[in-house]
Amino acid sequence: MADVLILGGTGEARALAKTLVDDGVDVVSSLAGRVASPRLPVGAVRIGGFGGRRGLAEFMRDNGVRAVVDATHPFAARITPNAHAAAADEGVPHLRLTRPEWVEGPGDVWTRVPTIGAAAAAVGGRRVFLTTGRQDVSAFADVADSWFLIRVVDPPERTLPPHHEVLRSRGPYTLDGELDLMRRHRIEVVVTKNSGGSLTSAKLAAARELGLPVIVVDRPAESDGIQRVSTVDEAVVWLQAQL
Repeated sequence: MADVLILGGTGEARALAKTLVDDGVDVVSSLAGRVASPRLPVGAVRIGGFGGRRGLAEFMRDNGVRAVVDATHPFAARITPNAHAAAADEGVPHLRLTRPEWVEGPGDVWTRVPTIGAAAAAVGGRRVFLTTGRQDVSAFADVADSWFLIRVVDPPERTLPPHHEVLRSRGPYTLDGELDLMRRHRIEVVVTKNSGGSLTSAKLAAARELGLPVIVVDRPAESDGIQRVSTVDEAVVWLQAQL
């Protein structure tokens, strides 16, 4: 049984789980299972999919869930509408917790694109620092005139571009570390999703300091009618009202 179901393995999800467990709230965190050795939150954890909207609604019903916080990654586009619909099916309050986007500032040289495919089309024969995650690497498989430093947590399982080096690493990253990495590999352009947060933002500061362009993939649009907050504190206040 669980009062609160937290969806996602993000830093925000882990911080929320810790806060709630420390306050004596029964919590279960659900992780998709896409990372081989994820950082686990405190409290009860389940790993793997639910089987869509019906499976998620059944889990809520069987476990007495009283509130759902969807703290999945900003680019995990499919789970949010399913979670919202399943919660509505069961009459369970649903909240979307998603960190703020990165915002272009003075000294940044950004090109914003709507999709990962558009990012692949924009790299144009340069030395690329690719930081979009292993599931998107195949979008660059046909880019033969560029060299890629591909940073991932787990090894990519899909087709890779012809000229590349894979760097397995997990944040958080520092400005000095990112500057050294980009200089050593003679990076000419950085490619990233607009994930937000501080865990990996040092690459943007390093690109700014080096005067490098950054190709930024915009977040997918999310459905209207979903209540959203951007901080763990706001989510805690919302949950206090629900419970």
